[in-house]
Amino acid sequence: MALDESLPFKPINIALLTISDSRAPEDDTSGDILAGRIEGAGHTLASREISRDDKNEIAAHLHRWIDDEQIDAIITTGGTGLTGRDVTPEALDRVKDKDIPGFGELFRWLSFETIGTSTIQSRACAVISRGTYIFALPGSNGAVKDGWDKILAHQLDSRHRPCNFVELMPRLRER
Repeated sequence: MALDESLPFKPINIALLTISDSRAPEDDTSGDILAGRIEGAGHTLASREISRDDKNEIAAHLHRWIDDEQIDAIITTGGTGLTGRDVTPEALDRVKDKDIPGFGELFRWLSFETIGTSTIQSRACAVISRGTYIFALPGSNGAVKDGWDKILAHQLDSRHRPCNFVELMPRLRER
């Protein structure tokens, strides 16, 4: 895994959705971490919002951003656990065209290094919907750091080799 420095970096537009019944903008620490990393990597934070743990509300946010041609990817944080209020994967099921199963598999494998077998409680996942990537991360600060630093920072960098998500974007809507 390496960056091909001879290629130009292509910034993308990323929307960020924190999913929580208890967070507000002033205490959304995981959202703050992700926003800082998105912009620090050279991407554009196109929008940032908070949604309650409600499938319909989450899906509505996602549909609005999926329909916005200026948004290339969506990252969510929160709602990926096992409790009754954790419904982010179910909301993604409502909007998805395709699953990206390797994302959740890799996230849990990497997370195992940090939190051991507790990673089994994570339902981190990713999908594609109408040409837009959607990545659902857990809501903890450690989880968003692992998800961004160990997966998304690389896959959302157009210079990453041997392949990356950015180079596929022009072809995501092919039929």
